[in-house]
Amino acid sequence: MDDARRALDELIQKRGCNYSEISRLLGRNAAYIQQYIRRGSPRQLDEQDRAVLARFFGVDETILGAPARRAGPVVQLALVPILDVEASAGHGALAEMESKSAQFGFDEKWLRRLTASKASNLSIIGVLGDSMEPTLHDGDEVLVDLADGQSRVRDGIYVLRMDDMLSVKRIAFEPQGKRVSVLSDNPTFPSWHGLEKRTLNIVGRVLWFGRALR
Repeated sequence: MDDARRALDELIQKRGCNYSEISRLLGRNAAYIQQYIRRGSPRQLDEQDRAVLARFFGVDETILGAPARRAGPVVQLALVPILDVEASAGHGALAEMESKSAQFGFDEKWLRRLTASKASNLSIIGVLGDSMEPTLHDGDEVLVDLADGQSRVRDGIYVLRMDDMLSVKRIAFEPQGKRVSVLSDNPTFPSWHGLEKRTLNIVGRVLWFGRALR
């Protein structure tokens, strides 16, 4: 008698039942459980029968012969701070200037698809205003790579310091490749053209954004 049959036999005896009662519980003929335990037929319980018996006896289905459940994959989370940008003032690195209000966990493998930077070089900030609509909306949150800034600037969306305030703008290199434009995606807001790259105060590159459904 294998372990599953032995376990079922013991459960039946402890409950004070007989084989025919358990067979009827399953909607089977009266000899079904006796044949399963004593004669090994069927070789294993039907999946639905096993589930009914597990609930009836209050045991895990693995005791009655169900395959062991595979453990799910272990997800390593990288914790990225969510910064209170309204506290910002003056010049300096974003991570040093703003207080942390919370943290958000990203799957490390997923994060590696966006950037090679460490989580310590990433921050999340909120978008204020509608100068970047339709790309970014007021209230969106953006993931900023603080290590991807002035020295590696290229076309894309960046967080900049402009007039001692944080701004999210699009940077685009002009055709000659020596000067850049700082653009608002919303045409009703100002953009700046013909700027030298060295004059920009870049905090970091925007990698991703999140938006609450309204």
